[in-house]
Amino acid sequence: MSAETTASGGELTAALNYLKSPLAIRARAENVLSVGLVGGLDHFAVELARLGAVADRVAAVTRAAYPSLVIPVHGRTNHFRAGGVDRAAALDRALADRERDARATAWIDLIVVSVLLDAGAGDAWAFTEPGTGLRLARSEGLAVASLHAFQEGLFSADPADPLRVDADALARLDPDRLAAAFQISAANPMVGLEGRTELVRRLGAALVASPQLFPDQRPGGLLEVLRTGGPAARGGGTGALGGIAAAELLRALLDGLGSIWPGRTELAGANLGDVWRHPAAGGEGPTAGLAPFHKLSQWLAYSLFEPIEQAGLRIIQPGALTGLPEYRNGGLLVDLGVLVPRHAGVLRDRHKPGSEIVVEWRALTVALLDRVADLVRARLEKSADELPLARVLEGGTWAAGRAVAAELRPGGGPPITIESDGTVF
Repeated sequence: MSAETTASGGELTAALNYLKSPLAIRARAENVLSVGLVGGLDHFAVELARLGAVADRVAAVTRAAYPSLVIPVHGRTNHFRAGGVDRAAALDRALADRERDARATAWIDLIVVSVLLDAGAGDAWAFTEPGTGLRLARSEGLAVASLHAFQEGLFSADPADPLRVDADALARLDPDRLAAAFQISAANPMVGLEGRTELVRRLGAALVASPQLFPDQRPGGLLEVLRTGGPAARGGGTGALGGIAAAELLRALLDGLGSIWPGRTELAGANLGDVWRHPAAGGEGPTAGLAPFHKLSQWLAYSLFEPIEQAGLRIIQPGALTGLPEYRNGGLLVDLGVLVPRHAGVLRDRHKPGSEIVVEWRALTVALLDRVADLVRARLEKSADELPLARVLEGGTWAAGRAVAAELRPGGGPPITIESDGTVF
């Protein structure tokens, strides 16, 4: 009889809530790392002595990009400035006649749909930007393509107001229109178009199903909920809020958007999203052996810090969220010799997101990023408050991962090949 079968309703609810917490993400990742440090994993050996080289590279990339060490949070808005074009400022100008909360609502609308469209596009796809002629690939290309689609009203059901995202437009999103907006063709193929389209459609359904989180059936409606002391809000202070705990913001996103993820691992009939099984994950009871990551949801939470703060609300304990277990951060650790494949199949084969190899790689990445961050702070002479993990990632590990990948492989792809469906990475 399984632990799930014998657990009470209250125990299952507590277990589900635990899996939505950054605490669970870190704890299960640390469990995998502890096994790796004694040579007990099947797919990776861990060479902690190489972490110094990783920190050196991250610190150098950070200083080159941000000489003043004034580093933004690792959020989607940064990608809207790709190629030296400040598209974020241009959108701010387009929204200038709106009240502060209305501007922030529009920004949250854009960021939510843009992040959900951010899963890896593959090596062959790029977006050629109208007007500038810039050819942008990967995350920057996806960001700029989604921004143009937003500005053209692809996600709005109100022709008079293209700068919004609402459930009606998302539910009717046609894959051909999305393909056209992202310039997808036989000569410019993108991985996971169908998965992306379905994810966005499911976002529309989730907005309708969760009016307590998304008033007016818009992602940006979350701001009103936060301001009035609803889910994710904590404390007193200005109005109903002293601030918004980062972990509670993540929890609100997981609660409100949990239904959009394709069916994978389930617990008590609930789709767990970006949660996978690994024999070294540890734990007990209904969640034993489960490793949560919530990569896109955490990336979304980080990305929402800026518009939420621009609306006058404070993010509390931003460092509670974890490093993002994606192929740039994880690739950096493989490429610089911290994570050493134990057999040829790791680098040779293509792997599904739920494969034990990928889950192991991602868990080790989460645990090791905290250690890399400490070393980077020491090199840059910054405290954890001055340089929280969200800024180390931006400075940072993600950029260093990309730079090293470009040096080692034509096209700059990751060292480990993943069969992406457009909904995980």
